[in-house]
Amino acid sequence: MSNSTLQAVTQPDTGATDPLHELLRKGARDLIAKAVEAELSTFLEQYADKTLEDGRRVVVRNGYLPERTVQTGIGDVEIKVPRVRDRSGDGVTFSSALLPPT
Repeated sequence: MSNSTLQAVTQPDTGATDPLHELLRKGARDLIAKAVEAELSTFLEQYADKTLEDGRRVVVRNGYLPERTVQTGIGDVEIKVPRVRDRSGDGVTFSSALLPPT
């Protein structure tokens, strides 16, 4: 039982500077970003009817968190993750199902 069946996964060479590789990485970054934005829109719609006494929404978008690195088949891609603010103090947070947990 000393023989291991595990194989090391090698990272694709991210030092490539050819235009096609960069185009694919940019496309992957844009596609993931749009999917996360759509996911955030759905999340915010769940709280759209909840407002404070002065009429402002309780859960609102509030800029971006630090960029996250996502591994793809064409190498690591940096993704900007939207930030959500909960004005009520209930602790509502947005966590994308598309991105790995932090």
